[in-house]
Amino acid sequence: MARIVMKFGGTSMAGTERIRTVAKLVAREVAQGNEVAVVVSAMAGETDRLVNFCREANPRYDPAEYDVVVASGEQVTSGLLALTLQAMGTPARSWLGWQLPIRTEEVHARARIHEIETGALSAAMARGEVAVIPGFQGLMEDGRVATLGRGGSDTSAVAVAAAVKADRCDIYTDVDGVYTTDPRIVARARKLDYVTYEEMLELASVGAKVLQTRSVGLAMKEGVRVQVLSSFVEGDEAPKRGTMIVSDQEIEELHMERQLITGIALAKNEAKIIVTRVPDRPGAVASIFGPLAAAGINVDMIIQNVGRDKGETDVTFTVPETDLIRSIDLLEAAKDKIGFNRILSDDKVAKISVVGVGMKSHAGVASTMFRALADRGINIQAISTSEIKVSVLIDEDETELAVRVLHTAYGLDAEQ
Repeated sequence: MARIVMKFGGTSMAGTERIRTVAKLVAREVAQGNEVAVVVSAMAGETDRLVNFCREANPRYDPAEYDVVVASGEQVTSGLLALTLQAMGTPARSWLGWQLPIRTEEVHARARIHEIETGALSAAMARGEVAVIPGFQGLMEDGRVATLGRGGSDTSAVAVAAAVKADRCDIYTDVDGVYTTDPRIVARARKLDYVTYEEMLELASVGAKVLQTRSVGLAMKEGVRVQVLSSFVEGDEAPKRGTMIVSDQEIEELHMERQLITGIALAKNEAKIIVTRVPDRPGAVASIFGPLAAAGINVDMIIQNVGRDKGETDVTFTVPETDLIRSIDLLEAAKDKIGFNRILSDDKVAKISVVGVGMKSHAGVASTMFRALADRGINIQAISTSEIKVSVLIDEDETELAVRVLHTAYGLDAEQ
């Protein structure tokens, strides 16, 4: 017997037919003698609809009331799933964020989970009752509802799994696992059986949309084994085995051969900014990035050119595309302090990243990437690296070609 937390996303909960399919998957685990808790998202598109209601009611909405409204989507699906399970003869009840409670820090709309009280929850699971928990929400110290921000239901599921000491956390989505790259771009992409926390964290941070970065970071910190698999099954068939996200140690214990490169991710939501003729003196770069940091704008790739004869340099960096206009406005406002000439920007760029723990022990990974792109005439505009990742910035129009070329260059293509 195992203790399992199952999480179902918006596409899995989109309507009563889909909820019946989810209920069958849950009932299957219960029938095998497992103790089960389920974390659910709102129906697909529901959260966006509720956010729009808030904006229509008051463009400068109170974040506390915003949380009350948007948290209702998960409350609906948790109740519907509990009702469906009961109709199938499986004991179930819903536990809202304030009933457990899931305690969060004092921030509305992007709260972080502080603690989950599990006494009543564990007792219910032990007596064979399925606990259905709405994701994305919790309770603040002052008794008000708080939400965790976009993708918060994944984080809720991992946090519940850690709190009840679950054997694993199964995250059901509309894909059947983690692939070497987006199979819609590369038809020969392969599904991975195992991925390390570190690799998944890097893949999630550079564009892979299977899991949210926060949930992977929490799983890594708490040692929660996570499985990504599909809820889209026919009739009463069991879901296919997905991808397990586990520690380095577990993969070593399985005596699995390490891939040099695990996956290739892409992100088209980047924008490039070039600040020209910045004085080449101590503190100049700090004066550029200080205002951006104060405004909560995340800067990714950074390149500072070699200083010119006049004691000037150009600084190139990337920001999220949604923050481009705000970034330019902040820099223009600080122009006298920074002392630059002008700002150039480009939002028609994309970031391609190759990720793999094998980089730690193998040389030549970056060289292979640069040569493969050069051979196809793809120009690299910026580069950033970490211990297990190399990212490059290229023209957006060349994104899909670059992904295909690199997927083949690193030997990731599945055999036909």
